[in-house]
Amino acid sequence: MRLRYVPGQYQYLKECDKVITEPEKRGYKLNDAVYNNSPIYVELGCGKGRFLRQTALKNPDITYFGFEKSVKVAYRCAKAVIENDPPNYFIVYSNGDILRDVFHPESIERIYLNFSDPWPKPSHYKRRLTHKKFLDVYRSVLTANGEIHMKTDNNDLFEYSVEQLKEGNWEFLMLTRDLHGSLYAPNNIMTEYEERFVNEGKKINKLIVRKPDE
Repeated sequence: MRLRYVPGQYQYLKECDKVITEPEKRGYKLNDAVYNNSPIYVELGCGKGRFLRQTALKNPDITYFGFEKSVKVAYRCAKAVIENDPPNYFIVYSNGDILRDVFHPESIERIYLNFSDPWPKPSHYKRRLTHKKFLDVYRSVLTANGEIHMKTDNNDLFEYSVEQLKEGNWEFLMLTRDLHGSLYAPNNIMTEYEERFVNEGKKINKLIVRKPDE
C-alpha cells in the first residue's frame, strides 16, 4: 500500500528525539550517540520500526541505529515512538550507503538487512545491498568479528547474495531457506513485512555471515 504524504513530515523528524536526520550533512559521527558505551548494531531499511524496537527491548546493552531513506516511512516509524520506548535505539533518516561517513572504521558489530528491495532487473543489481560495492563498505565499518544478518522472501535476491558473499570470502555461520520451519524460528523477531509474507505462506530465507579476515 502506497503511503500518503503528510505535511510537516520532515519537520517532525527533525524535532523527534529518537530521530537523527541526515547526519552526513553535518559531519556528525553516530558513534557519539551510542548509549552507555555499548556495541553498535545497524539495521538498513528499518521500515516502521517493529524489528528495531523489539530487538532493542530484548537487548538493552546494545545500541541500535535503524536507517530509513523514505521520509514517509521514517515519519511513521517516528510517530510510533512512545514515552517508555527503550533508550538504546535511534531512527536515522538517511541512506544506508553513508555508513563510512557517519561511523568510525571497524566500529559496528552487526548489520541487519531485513527484506531489502530486491531490484529484480539485472541492470539494477548494483543497487542491491549485497552488491560488492556495499559489501566493501560493510567490511570497512564492521569490527573484526562483525556480522551481517540477512532475511528476505525473494529467492533470486537470496541466491545472488549467497554468491556475492562467497566470492568475497565471508564466513557463513548460518543459512536456511525456510526460517520459520527451522530450529532458528523460536528466537526470531519478525518485521512487519515478514509477518505478512509468513501469513501468505511464503518461506523466508535467512543467512548470517562473519567478516572475512583481512
